[in-house]
Amino acid sequence: MRIAFIGQKGIPAISGGVENHVEHLAVRLAARGHEVTVYTRPRYTDPKLSEYEGVKLVSLPSIPTKHLDAISHAFIATLHALFCRYDVIHYQSIGPSILSIIPRILKPSSRVIATFHSRDYFHKKWNVFARFFLRLAERATFAFPEWTIAISETLTGYAKEAYSVRSLSFIPNGAEVSYEQDMAPLSRFGLRPKRYVLSVSRLIEHKGIHYLIKAFRDLEESNKMPNNFKLAIVGTHAETPEYEQYLKVMAEGHPNIVFLGERSGKELASIFSHAALFVQPSEDEGLSVALLEAMGYGLLPIVSGIPANVEAVKHDAGAIFEPKNVDALKEKLAYYINRPDEAEMIGRIAKERISRQYGWDAIADQTETLYRDLMSGRSIKERYAHIESK
Repeated sequence: MRIAFIGQKGIPAISGGVENHVEHLAVRLAARGHEVTVYTRPRYTDPKLSEYEGVKLVSLPSIPTKHLDAISHAFIATLHALFCRYDVIHYQSIGPSILSIIPRILKPSSRVIATFHSRDYFHKKWNVFARFFLRLAERATFAFPEWTIAISETLTGYAKEAYSVRSLSFIPNGAEVSYEQDMAPLSRFGLRPKRYVLSVSRLIEHKGIHYLIKAFRDLEESNKMPNNFKLAIVGTHAETPEYEQYLKVMAEGHPNIVFLGERSGKELASIFSHAALFVQPSEDEGLSVALLEAMGYGLLPIVSGIPANVEAVKHDAGAIFEPKNVDALKEKLAYYINRPDEAEMIGRIAKERISRQYGWDAIADQTETLYRDLMSGRSIKERYAHIESK
């Protein structure tokens, strides 16, 4: 099959759940002999890079502003795709998916699919107009493509209730773990093994990092934190530099709160491998790749009790606190930081859960099967006979 991915910033992934999702899926499909193309943005992927692990990369321009970057790039990529011999055109996220109507009309020979990653209009970086557009785009994500994939049980249930959609499959995000024994990255940042709390996230307000910083700061000031125990924050802003600056102002006077910026590859693997525990205090998520990866590394995840986080850590695979509640987060942090054996035990449960249910090879299997079914022209009823849709 000839497959194109539209809507992501690019690969190899530097940051972003969508980019990680596309990278893992595209590389595995290419390894199975498919011709896979990923459209990339020059501000994210080096435009000179034309191939990555068997995947063809096509760099196209965009209007590089917060509100127009994604949709303008997806539009240009869609026009390019009309003149290519793709069997499958796969859109990522609700914003770009509104453009799926174009190949549905102008390129009927291609199967058109969208992946529903999150309800993006809840993200606080968007203004009122952008949120209105994204709500329309969400509706289009279930109306225009031939089939839609939701990456969590929570989003699948929401889509069925909100839109009564039948052409929908649940295929989750996944996690890939690569333990890294090298501790050089830790030394560069003043970290010691099992002596830091880890957060890996884009620095956007709805990710809730300000709750985590306040909780950690309060524990330090009340002497409820072990000496020289640190909070390591990996990530940078996504068109919201003012929020990142606000976080750094919050952390002033607390040298044990360290901002590591964007990290990837072996460096990020080392940081994951030697953390004591992982915290995700977000107000909204689809199904966080960073959370799944932390669990795959055997870290205890302490998460806000939003539906997608609860879905990930169910069956005793994590600790949950009330969203936006700093006192509740402080209680969980203090309890598990001072009980490392108990944190390690829950981390083992989390690791087992990831290995059973969130492997990328299985996700690639399900996606490839869906592509083949759509190309075969099977009816919705026939597809539902063997495609699990929870």
